[in-house]
Amino acid sequence: MATTAVSEKDDAGQEQQPPARPRRRSGWWLPYALLAPAILFELVIHVIPMVTGVWMSTRQLTKFFISNWTAAPAVGLRNFQVALDFDSAVGKALLQSFLVTCAFTLLVVVISWTFGMAAAVVLQRSFRGRSGLRTMFLVPYALPVYAGVLTWNFMLQRDTGAVNHILVDNLGLIDDRPFWLIGSNAFWSVVVVAIWRMWPFAFLMLMAGLQSVPQDVYEASAVDGAHAWRQWRSITLPMLRPVNVVLVLVMFLWVFNDFNTPYVLFGTGQPASGDLISFHIYNATFLTWNFGLGAAMSVLLLLFLLLVTGIYLLIVNRESRRA
Repeated sequence: MATTAVSEKDDAGQEQQPPARPRRRSGWWLPYALLAPAILFELVIHVIPMVTGVWMSTRQLTKFFISNWTAAPAVGLRNFQVALDFDSAVGKALLQSFLVTCAFTLLVVVISWTFGMAAAVVLQRSFRGRSGLRTMFLVPYALPVYAGVLTWNFMLQRDTGAVNHILVDNLGLIDDRPFWLIGSNAFWSVVVVAIWRMWPFAFLMLMAGLQSVPQDVYEASAVDGAHAWRQWRSITLPMLRPVNVVLVLVMFLWVFNDFNTPYVLFGTGQPASGDLISFHIYNATFLTWNFGLGAAMSVLLLLFLLLVTGIYLLIVNRESRRA
């Protein structure tokens, strides 16, 4: 049987050739090679530990199974039920730590942003000594966390600390030397230290954002009679909105997850008023050796932060579309 080959022809009766496949450009692999280390480190540092933590939250992983942790029996969602049972001691302690962390985060973010905005606006204008003030304001952010917080730990000591020495001996503002690292004062101590560490970051970001605001806009508004408060409300804030959107979210995540500050300030025996949730999860995991319950608390914290972040971005995007 003869096979007849049929070829496509155009209107002029000439045979059409199939389109040639595009050849890959030389060096097409370079972007993938550059991204490969970042993807690998992301998998090793974040994705794999996160998946392992979710798996651990469904296991009865206690000190009896540390030597062979893969053989820990599965308990399903029982660890989550224990963590969310607010009638039990574990649930009540977790809820109290969550509320303390919410108050702590709100105060630190709001006050740090306020200090950073005020300093950025004041130092935007040129005057003698501005460079020195900028450098001095960034010292808490450049200082290692442990060195800075450990210094505050010494300063807040009751008998030998510099804070009580200034308040009681030098200024005479109070009569008795209070305990700053225990009791109800511990909350305000950790708030002050966290603000001291965080506000230079807000100052740095806002100062960088102000560099993109044209000076002509302020000069034109001054000619029209706008005072400093009106300029800040009508020019500075709208122009810094993209910076503030990212800044507030980053500060919220950092402060809510802050572990180093209470750990260095209080040690392992943190008071109830300074029991931040990251430190609470650490104690619930490593002091009681109940890694399954600690992993469940970590997963709940992750879900809460993802929920807050999603709602925040949704509101911000909706306001941007309206504007």
